[in-house]
Amino acid sequence: MNKIKKDNTEDKILDAAQTVFIQKGMDGTRMQEIADEAGINKSLLHYYFRNKQKLFEAIFKKVFSQIFPHFTTFTESTLPFESKLEIFVDRYVEFLLKNQFLPIFILKEINRDPEFLVTTFKNLGINPGEFFLMLEKEMESGKIRKMDPRDLLVNVLGLCIFPFAAKPLMKIMFFDNDKKAYNDFLIQRKTTIKEFILNSILL
Repeated sequence: MNKIKKDNTEDKILDAAQTVFIQKGMDGTRMQEIADEAGINKSLLHYYFRNKQKLFEAIFKKVFSQIFPHFTTFTESTLPFESKLEIFVDRYVEFLLKNQFLPIFILKEINRDPEFLVTTFKNLGINPGEFFLMLEKEMESGKIRKMDPRDLLVNVLGLCIFPFAAKPLMKIMFFDNDKKAYNDFLIQRKTTIKEFILNSILL
């Protein structure tokens, strides 16, 4: 019974911390705010996580562990390149649709502490070098046109992320602040991104 209670409390803390961190970022968040969001006292919060940095690291690992399987779709699958790209875009956009505040949060933290993000990626086994090597093999086989593989990765990630990161502005400017219309646009982006990337690289 105690273990179940402990696990439930830790889950409540992580959920609360994710909400507050995404809203306010690392620097703007206070431990008391996380405790209030979780419905516990600050002493109990410190029992589970000694300080804000430890809790922040736990949140980042939790978030990126959800992204990691999508990234490995590229490097570990034996499917044709077109299929791997389509699966990656579909899953990545679906993840962003469920976590729409995440891109803004990540952009803030990239500027605040990029070294921490790099360390987190490495600890989760995310290695861009494997992705680049896979692309180079596709180029050598004549399946896709030759290009800097970093360009392709940036293009895919940028096309997926930007509409979410710029949502507050684009929803007003392009969709008259119509939330449903903009959400429909984001869903349609899955098809748009796949077609755009494949048309630009397939020989």
